[in-house]
Amino acid sequence: MEASGHPPSSRHLGLDLGGTNIKAVVVERDGTDWRVLDRDQVATPAADGPDAVVARLVDVGGDLIGRAPGVASIGIGIPGLYDPVAGTTRFLVNIPGAWDGKPVRDPVRNALGLPAFLINDARALGVAELRLGAARGVSAMIGLTLGTGVGGVFAIDGVVQLGHDGTAGEIGHQTIEPDGPWCGCGNRGCLEAFARADQIAAVCGTATAEQAIERARAGDARAIEGFKQVGRYLGIGIANMIVVISPDRVVIGGGLAVAADLMLDAIHAELRRRVHTTSLDDVEIVTAELGTWAGAIGAAVHGADQVELSGSARPTAPTAAPTSVGAP
Repeated sequence: MEASGHPPSSRHLGLDLGGTNIKAVVVERDGTDWRVLDRDQVATPAADGPDAVVARLVDVGGDLIGRAPGVASIGIGIPGLYDPVAGTTRFLVNIPGAWDGKPVRDPVRNALGLPAFLINDARALGVAELRLGAARGVSAMIGLTLGTGVGGVFAIDGVVQLGHDGTAGEIGHQTIEPDGPWCGCGNRGCLEAFARADQIAAVCGTATAEQAIERARAGDARAIEGFKQVGRYLGIGIANMIVVISPDRVVIGGGLAVAADLMLDAIHAELRRRVHTTSLDDVEIVTAELGTWAGAIGAAVHGADQVELSGSARPTAPTAAPTSVGAP
């Protein structure tokens, strides 16, 4: 520690594994200040299987470490469930392949020679927005990521809560309607089953959620009504979390956060209908500030935090050249 009580300046790599793209950033921490030094994005070779995807994580991570030397840790954002002890994935609903029990942390750690840590991608977004984005200075927050699925995160006393197995904050998998449609997680009536991208498209009468946004903004009545329906379900889910957490701020992020304005009136109406235990005047609803890079940034910050907690910042020698594993 420096005399100021803050950690010394350090650099950290964040990898965000997505179904379409892998995003990578190197962030630098100087005391309590964070900044992004470098970033990159490559296609996820999902069709080639988990081994190819893990190799691509190593490739893009190695490239950034080469461009920004001195990296002390790696955080990896996982779009689903993982085992934090074994460093393996458990269930990735939106990426095809045999991911149950697939090692991710150790292959990346061994190839790049740095301590590595997994975190759910929505929780990573929450970490990023707390430190660098829309929830800076907030004590209690709720976050949702809207996209292919509905991810979630919550923080108490300025700390994102992970639970004993990293699954705390699965807001998208709370039951909204007991006999509702099936969700990819195996439950019925989850918030995600009503508010994920393909369901937005379905209720708006379009092929994609992006088309639904375009039509709603152009004044299409069905699309406008569809977003109101989705906003109602989101409002129910957010209301449930507000009465439990009593947050200062609700942050909406993810690829479909650009449509938040189409749903906010319905969300607020549902909150007024259902929240009576705390004052809604003290709860802000905002959109995320860090865009599609939030997951990678948050993963990097998570890696930095874990290194500080574990004291494992000293790199180990790589077992292979960082950029030679799984080169395209």
